[in-house]
Amino acid sequence: MQLSPPLIRHRAHSAGLLPVVVSLVVSLVASACGGGASSESPAAQSESPASGLATKCVGHRTAEAEGWVEPLRPGPEPNLPVTVTDVTGQSVTIDDASRILALDTYGTLATTVYALGLGDRLVGRDISTGVPALGGLPVVTANGHELQAEAILDLDPSVILTDYSIGPLEVQLQMKDAGIPVVILDDHRSRATIGEQILAVAAALGVSEAGEKLASKVEADIVAAEAEVAALAEASPMKDLRMVFLYLRGTAGVFYWFGEGSGADDLIASLGGVDVAKQVELDGYKPINAEGLVKAAPDMFLLMSGGLESVGGVSGLAEIPGVAETQAGVNECVVDMADSQILSFGPQYPATLSALGRAVFAEN
Repeated sequence: MQLSPPLIRHRAHSAGLLPVVVSLVVSLVASACGGGASSESPAAQSESPASGLATKCVGHRTAEAEGWVEPLRPGPEPNLPVTVTDVTGQSVTIDDASRILALDTYGTLATTVYALGLGDRLVGRDISTGVPALGGLPVVTANGHELQAEAILDLDPSVILTDYSIGPLEVQLQMKDAGIPVVILDDHRSRATIGEQILAVAAALGVSEAGEKLASKVEADIVAAEAEVAALAEASPMKDLRMVFLYLRGTAGVFYWFGEGSGADDLIASLGGVDVAKQVELDGYKPINAEGLVKAAPDMFLLMSGGLESVGGVSGLAEIPGVAETQAGVNECVVDMADSQILSFGPQYPATLSALGRAVFAEN
């Protein structure tokens, strides 16, 4: 299996080194990342070695979504029993959706259950679930994304929706052995899979009609967000910025950059940016290589807020080999967003994309 960001995170957590990744409160916009260069900022007037264009992005800012996805009202009544075939090819029969656990590294599955109007049936959550209305639910993960069998069994779930982004696998198997229906879903996150995942979650909970309604609404919202971001990009002097997504966990010594097929490539494309990792033919997720990063010549870094915090902020980011030698590093051009949102995709994606677009292209 290709090493994925969930597995990177899980391995670091298993070593006991990684702090809680998500449920961070997104900070307000800090300092400007956009706008024109001034005579007081020589770095802003320098040129990107790859683009040959004056780089307009200077400074750090945090993207903050205006709100979380609203659930369908009224909430649907599950039509059970249903039998579904999960991503492993196993047939799973669900005859009770009164006590749901939806667990993954991104918090996407619980957010989807909530958006379907079934949030009142969730009895626990993973640490990544950032929906404020679900914040009071007991957490069944430890050390970040490590499933805790005893905590799960104590909640007496009637069905568990999960994927292989979270583990250990032994716990998921233990839940099956305990007689709990466990539906394993696709752990891939991208623009293209959002609708499919909503439909899969809805089917497993016996609310397929609600799933179709939600998927259609989210798709329309994504199209609107993409149009909004495209208009911002067209009007901005920072059009066609060279971007790269960095995944950092400083306390665990984890420093990765994300390439094609990671989900970050979809995000950068939707922002109208140039994915420099793709240009240097980086597939998936690789440890940061200083020479490669400098060669890629990014104008902007995208990060999770928790990752940026873990290395000591923008000043600590500059200590990572290669960062200070890039245009993005020289200009401290950094945009971060809450871990629970920036790469979760799912029903929250339209709000995530709009917030990132405003942060990337806002003027000083």
